[in-house]
Amino acid sequence: MKITGIELRRIAMPLVAPFRTSFGTETERDVLLVRVVTPDAEGWGECVAMSGPLYSPEYVDGAADVLRRFLIPALPRHADVHAVGRALHPFKGHRMAKAALETAVLDARLRAAGQSMASFLGAAATRVPAGVSVGIMDSVPQLLDAVSGYLDEGYVRIKLKIQPGWDVEPVRAVRERFGPDLLLQADANAAYTLTDAPHLGRLDPFGLLLIEQPLAHDDLVQHSHLARRIATPVCLDESIESAEHAAAAISLGACSIVNIKPGRVGGYLEARRIHDLCRAHGVAVWCGGMLETGIGRAANVALAALPGFTLPGDTSASGRYFATDVTEPFELRDGHLDVPTGPGIGVAPLPDLLREVTVSTEWIDL
Repeated sequence: MKITGIELRRIAMPLVAPFRTSFGTETERDVLLVRVVTPDAEGWGECVAMSGPLYSPEYVDGAADVLRRFLIPALPRHADVHAVGRALHPFKGHRMAKAALETAVLDARLRAAGQSMASFLGAAATRVPAGVSVGIMDSVPQLLDAVSGYLDEGYVRIKLKIQPGWDVEPVRAVRERFGPDLLLQADANAAYTLTDAPHLGRLDPFGLLLIEQPLAHDDLVQHSHLARRIATPVCLDESIESAEHAAAAISLGACSIVNIKPGRVGGYLEARRIHDLCRAHGVAVWCGGMLETGIGRAANVALAALPGFTLPGDTSASGRYFATDVTEPFELRDGHLDVPTGPGIGVAPLPDLLREVTVSTEWIDL
């Protein structure tokens, strides 16, 4: 498959409401889209890096720079998706940028072949259960109102963002208000240290599915100690950037659940490797989210349809974050999202909507 050129497109997507985590508040999603053009088809990838290096060291301006200066020039002109990974491997880090480029190449290849992303990855389901991530709020009553609204919409699992000072009481309030049958989990985004283990143990009585990334992203050993000191299952997110990281975490007992975010691990091929590894070791996985547009959401839903994804993910409906998406919106049906069946990722940007949110474009000939 010959690649004739690549477009880098920046878009600005206002959020329907501010989204607050332990590391900051988002009001608008600054998104970098990668479009790969071939004689037979074009493909799209979404870089999930944030505006600033807060969730990870990557950020949107940096991703665009490394793509134009290093990754795209290294791309073979006649590239299949496996060749992309080999070509980009010498460059350290920048997994989100690599994932966007690899996904765009994969999407183009699959569109040309008439094969869906779900089929290519090995999906076993035609729809996936949808959970929702609920940000840190100003008050517990505000939180309860938000959770009630999401449950009314049909979401089957609630994830609460937590941080020191906003953890036990919000979790207690949600559990008491909505009962023991609610699938409930907490996400700390690395906001705690091992000295907080006794405090985190106070979450144990609430029967959480998991606590996600409680400690620093680069400390598997401390997570293994924490996992032995609390009853709530530990799930890793930021700590897992490759199948090798996942294998080390499992070996150390640092987690019993893994959140797989394709952008964080360098793409959907590596995400599938992590899925396969975890499934072989009996470790549950679920698909995380990074406030993606419909482009990234479509590919995530395809991944979440693999058989090892046994927990509801953050694959929320488009309306959770955006009043208007750049693709046809993903909508909840009985608490689930349908897996796209069309060629490639199964969706494409709607030209008029894409034009309205575009900030800049850059064309790179190959």
